[in-house]
Amino acid sequence: MTEGTLFALDIGGGTQDLFLWEPGQTVENAVKMVLPAPTRMVARKISRLTAAGQAVFLSGRVMGGGAVSQAVRRHLQAGLPVFATPAAALTFHDDQQVVKQMGVKLSSTPPPEAVEVVLGDVDLEFWRRLFILLEVPFPAYFAVAVQDHGFSPHISNRLFRFQHWQNFLNNGGRLDELAYRTPPQYLTRLQAVAESLPGVVLMDTGAAAVRGALLDSRGRAHQEVGLMVVNVGNAHTLAALVQGDRLWGIYEHHTGLLSPAKLFDHLQRFQAGTLSHAEVFADQGHGCAISPGYPPTGRPFSFTVITGPQRRLAKGWPNSVLAAPFGDMMLTGAFGLAEALIKVRQLSINLVEDL
Repeated sequence: MTEGTLFALDIGGGTQDLFLWEPGQTVENAVKMVLPAPTRMVARKISRLTAAGQAVFLSGRVMGGGAVSQAVRRHLQAGLPVFATPAAALTFHDDQQVVKQMGVKLSSTPPPEAVEVVLGDVDLEFWRRLFILLEVPFPAYFAVAVQDHGFSPHISNRLFRFQHWQNFLNNGGRLDELAYRTPPQYLTRLQAVAESLPGVVLMDTGAAAVRGALLDSRGRAHQEVGLMVVNVGNAHTLAALVQGDRLWGIYEHHTGLLSPAKLFDHLQRFQAGTLSHAEVFADQGHGCAISPGYPPTGRPFSFTVITGPQRRLAKGWPNSVLAAPFGDMMLTGAFGLAEALIKVRQLSINLVEDL
């Protein structure tokens, strides 16, 4: 184990983005990877078993749903059985009755006719084998980001997620407080990652993207006055109103449901502080939360930093720049994670100056 080697992994719905930095390296020479998201990798395994006509047994831990959930539904529609442990079944819903209604059979042991597929956002052995093949040192410090809706068996997980965001804003909205050594118990997906990687620093993907976008020098130049950060991800779009180290507002929607016209309308009213949570939620988005007292200066934050793989949806947004910290937009979240890791672990590294 090499002291100071940092591993930052930002796990989204389309990709998982890795940044591995060794002390003394320039960021240009660090290991950087954009790989398929774990949910897509697992979904492809299930799809192969569907084509082969084989039963599936899902074990492991709760992970991101998305493509996995779709693959399981297709498997069931093909008339093939799906078994899952109670822990793995949380990937599909927090209410076991809902999982059973899908057609998934809960089982603690694999039936003899089923092929086991292990669920989980982080496969440490996969990364260990890869690092050996690449002849790079095994990391000393880990940081991982996933999107966690929170454990909510009886209410919409979109509502529950925005209760979490609203509570965060009501308690001061400090960006540093979105990096966890020990996440709240109700953030079960983050808890599952912590079980896989003891000592890991954890963040929500949206928070990691905001933090990473602010490493772009053009964003930092407006941070004290106030600005809007927009991350147009493959699965979700998140915008944040930021001043200094405080978040004043959060907006989140499903990227697939947004057109440029709708996104522009939502962002304009979010920036002005007039977009309602009810409207976004009714449109099948997650929601919108804005702190009382926004804008603190009496004027909405007019400058915008935009990042994310689907950022073309925001093309033409006024008074904005496309963030590419250290020249790599796809690693925005991973860079944000690395900075959070350095602060949480109190490492003597300045991400902007040392990298």
